[in-house]
Amino acid sequence: MKKLLLFISSLFFANANAQSEFDLEKTLKIERRDMIVMEIDTYLNEKSNYGENIEKLNSSQQTFLFVENLEREMNNGGFNQFYFNSSGDFSQETVNALLVIGAKKTAEIVKKANSEFKNGIVSKDRTERQTELELIEKNAEENWNKCDSEFYEYKDDLTELLIAFVIKNKTEFKK
Repeated sequence: MKKLLLFISSLFFANANAQSEFDLEKTLKIERRDMIVMEIDTYLNEKSNYGENIEKLNSSQQTFLFVENLEREMNNGGFNQFYFNSSGDFSQETVNALLVIGAKKTAEIVKKANSEFKNGIVSKDRTERQTELELIEKNAEENWNKCDSEFYEYKDDLTELLIAFVIKNKTEFKK
């Protein structure tokens, strides 16, 4: 019985290790483009403890994660949700990340949304930001609704821009 348990636990450990290894080349061969982005996003989120340890990611990986966090939050509730959640900690970095991958139109939309905060600066402190959100939400709602609608037009193809960015910076994503 002891040998059987030892064997089962060794299989479990080997399987867990195999699952934790990220194979970028294999991921880039996935047929569905959105699934490529989702696989890389999952890997980076796990590596960074869902952004809690963003410093574990290099700058290229952070760029990818900031863009994906924006897209995820936008598709789940728009700018209000983006700012309310931890993704809002990196709102300025998100603008820069969008510019780095070539999503200039989307970067402008995020800048417009950020402009509702005092001096266009979104606090990195989530509690402080949520307090400010309560104060500005009513006045910001019209602008954010417009920004949400503009975002959903996808004038920049974020999926393709992210994949091109990853391919261009492959070595940075294999770390």
